[in-house]
Amino acid sequence: MKQSITLGKVTKFMGLGFLSTLKDLFTGKLDKEDFKNFLRKVFVPLASILLFIGLWHVGSKYLYNREADFKIEKALTDQGPAAAEAMRECIASGDISCQPNTLPSPSQVWDSYKSLLRDHNIISADKAAFIEKTATLNAKRIAEGKAPITYTGRPSFIDQIIMSLKTVFAGFLLALIIAVPIGVLIGLSPTLKSAFNWFVQIFKPVSPVVWYLLVFMIVKTILIDSNGDSSFIISFISVGLCSMWATLVNTAMGVSSVDKDYINVAKVLKLGPFQKVFKVILPSSLPLIFTGLKITLSVAWMVLIAIELLAQSPGLGLFVWEEFQNGANDSNSKIIVAMFVIGIIGFLLDRIMLTIQNAVSFNKNDGI
Repeated sequence: MKQSITLGKVTKFMGLGFLSTLKDLFTGKLDKEDFKNFLRKVFVPLASILLFIGLWHVGSKYLYNREADFKIEKALTDQGPAAAEAMRECIASGDISCQPNTLPSPSQVWDSYKSLLRDHNIISADKAAFIEKTATLNAKRIAEGKAPITYTGRPSFIDQIIMSLKTVFAGFLLALIIAVPIGVLIGLSPTLKSAFNWFVQIFKPVSPVVWYLLVFMIVKTILIDSNGDSSFIISFISVGLCSMWATLVNTAMGVSSVDKDYINVAKVLKLGPFQKVFKVILPSSLPLIFTGLKITLSVAWMVLIAIELLAQSPGLGLFVWEEFQNGANDSNSKIIVAMFVIGIIGFLLDRIMLTIQNAVSFNKNDGI
């Protein structure tokens, strides 16, 4: 009975239990402990978000006024009072030609977010119209063994997010395929550990820019006869090689630290090498392996932006760079939108990995 009450309190704040907590709050049935938990889990984060937005608004307003005063003062110094007054009126009118180009306010970022969504809808409609218009011709070309005509218009912000996700997952999968088997071998063999240790220690801290250049040298030579765009291949290989080291090291540590009693049981049961690895060593090493995988995914998502920029691969990295180069009045706010999208996706990827880890591992945790 006592255990069921405890479990009820634990699950109260999960899923539909949150609605039950709200009901208890308004009917006065919520006990003191649950009320404190409710405040900590709901109102404290909301208050911190509002405080962040308020500080952001005040900071952006201060920077806006500072640059506006500078522009007016410069016009006064260079051209006289009439030019200064004209600059003041221009800034007050909201004319984009003279607006201070500094940290955007929360409302400007929100407007840019809505603008990017509208732009995506327009591009999606154009793409759908193009596909419909060329459907008959493409069917004929395919029947003749020719390549279909593809849409070559610019990608929308949503398209670039999807491309970045494809790149990071391809790189993560590559890191998983390389790092886990090598980590298992190193963890099982002290000799191999000594042989590979110098390799890991030297290449682990290498910058993503250097990895990109190395992969570029190799891939462009391998695909020298290809007419296709190799930017995606270069990007995901660079991401995978740059981010795999945490998984490799954690896998090796997990395998080498498996309880010797488990190994002895495997010997008693006369398990073969593969059975011992898959039935004893890997299950025991899962907590450390998943810790490495979480770090790998986080690193992959971080370095992706720089690598996409270098590879000119259509994704969030290229989007941020193009907006920075563009220098339009709303470019700064679009960069902030991309920053929030990158952060939110990174958080969601971390939660996904944590959920998978808790589903397959005996070590459960709530993350940070």
